[in-house]
Amino acid sequence: MDNIFTSLGRHRTDNPDRTALPVLILVMLFTALIAIVATAAGPEDIPILTVIHELFGASESPHGFIIQSLRLPRIAMALLVGAGLGVSGLILQTLVRNPLASPEIIGITGGASVAVVIYFGWLAPIVSVTWMPLIASAGSAVAAITIFLLAWSGTVEPARLILIGIGISATFGALTTLLMVFSTEMTNLSAYIWLTGSVYGADWTDVRHILPWVLLPLPPLIFLGRTLNTLLLGHDVATSLGIPVQVVRLIALGACVILASSAVAYAGAIGFVGLLAPHITRCLVKNTITLQIPATACIGGLLVLIADTAGRTLFGSLDLPAGIFVSAIGTPFFIYLLYRQR
Repeated sequence: MDNIFTSLGRHRTDNPDRTALPVLILVMLFTALIAIVATAAGPEDIPILTVIHELFGASESPHGFIIQSLRLPRIAMALLVGAGLGVSGLILQTLVRNPLASPEIIGITGGASVAVVIYFGWLAPIVSVTWMPLIASAGSAVAAITIFLLAWSGTVEPARLILIGIGISATFGALTTLLMVFSTEMTNLSAYIWLTGSVYGADWTDVRHILPWVLLPLPPLIFLGRTLNTLLLGHDVATSLGIPVQVVRLIALGACVILASSAVAYAGAIGFVGLLAPHITRCLVKNTITLQIPATACIGGLLVLIADTAGRTLFGSLDLPAGIFVSAIGTPFFIYLLYRQR
């Protein structure tokens, strides 16, 4: 085992882009700026300076309750959910060497969806909501293990993995619908809202619960970043460099399961974040996956945050789910990628 981790740390072959770190810093600053603007925006607009003073505890504004208890938890949840989905998509695209890969397309999100619908329908009265990320992770793990076993033929070929994943995703989608048919009307209502994808009603308790599930997988992935970059050169090249390819894939796939399932557990099946965020990141941060991981986390969070802010501000008293707006952007982008990959 020591030899495995020594080889993981030794073989790092990416060519860092000198502009990558400054771009990452700019992306992080821009994310913070949009978060402040989103905190100020709403049915009751709040001056940005008031928001900044409130954030630093230098204000006793009458808007304190709105900022601290209603908007900030929702914004934090949007950023964490987007980060989890975005990084999961980046790692999956790297593992299977396919720009169309994302948690919802290859079935990982579908497994979590089935598990959470089961929770809503049968387990909610007896199991605390704090266990929902673990339940969602179990569903994603079942999906991932099924995909991995069916794709295994001495090794795991990326094309075979993604094709089987698409089939598993369709199967889990049908199973989710079947479970909802046999559920109560109240369960169906909760499940439909959840399946659309929304961070509505998030509070600081939810943020504290999801935080470790999103943050803890990131350091191992950053450590493996350059090794993952080597996988883009192909299985044979990575093996010739002494990299234990299957071990790396298992560790990375496990991290993807945790990131995607925790996001799905708290915000529902928000689609296309894991597809869009990595592509936007690669346009900004070249070559080095080590820096692409935090950049993708920021951009994924931005996508969900902007979609959620649009949903709660553009339609008066209506509060539309963020998933609607992300899908409106993601669907044509997915079609464009399919056209480009002909």
